[in-house]
Amino acid sequence: MSEAQAGPHRSGFIAIVGRPNVGKSTLLNKLVGQKISITSRKAQTTRHRVTGIRTEPSVQYIFVDTPGFQTRHGGTLNTALNRSVRQTLSDVDAVLMVVEAGKFNQGDKQVASLLPEDRPVLLVVNKQDELKDRTAMLEYLQKVSQVRSFAEIVPVSAKHDTGLDGLLKILAKYLPEGGALYDEDDVTDQTERMLAAELIREKLFRLCGEEIPYATAVVIDKFEESGNLRRIFATILVDRDSQKAIVIGKGGEKLKAISTQARQDMEKLFDGKVYLEVWVKVKGGWSDDVRVLKSLGIE
Repeated sequence: MSEAQAGPHRSGFIAIVGRPNVGKSTLLNKLVGQKISITSRKAQTTRHRVTGIRTEPSVQYIFVDTPGFQTRHGGTLNTALNRSVRQTLSDVDAVLMVVEAGKFNQGDKQVASLLPEDRPVLLVVNKQDELKDRTAMLEYLQKVSQVRSFAEIVPVSAKHDTGLDGLLKILAKYLPEGGALYDEDDVTDQTERMLAAELIREKLFRLCGEEIPYATAVVIDKFEESGNLRRIFATILVDRDSQKAIVIGKGGEKLKAISTQARQDMEKLFDGKVYLEVWVKVKGGWSDDVRVLKSLGIE
């Protein structure tokens, strides 16, 4: 993708923020060049801080993917997610605020109002291919530039790899000079256990469509390695019996599909064989249970 940057070596942390479902995780995966953050059509997919690392000869980008700011609903889960975003913003060198081309609603405005004033914020206008009219795009860019002072405004299409080279070159200018903070081959600081849970949750969202709400979580009960084989035992938590029935599906077909597709992705990511067992358990009110959230790494 991007060519090596001339001048001194730079490295730094970049937060990727935005309202839910604007394409933050897809952007992260494309910038890193590997699937490390799950994606789905549903909003609020990302729950964990996910670090993606891209290393080039003269610059190392360390991307931090955060949960989308939840501006509509309260509750223990969403309070914890928003706290995670604010903590992330206090620890980075630059911020990428992602929006959808042609759209800038109240949720976007709320996110913009919460961004720090003491570090560069680059506005990434994603899905630029969906706003094909040049005049409309120029009018949109002029409109959003008045919301707050952005260091840069960069139109891209993460899905189609458009504008990402330019984004990386521009972003490099805002990173501090210094040596690499991670090894050249590192692409994430997530453990395989965490990645396994995220892959199962992604298939859960994709295969259950609009039937299943966000009151679901995946717990890895056991993760064993034996040579090139990983044996993984996981539980999907749901709020109600009716949700359990949806996840399992007729004759267990839905759960089997979730498990099979997740296992196939794990084998590609881990470069080895995976034995996967997935169960479904009803635990009402888990998203408001501080102990459960803590066990899932959400605090």
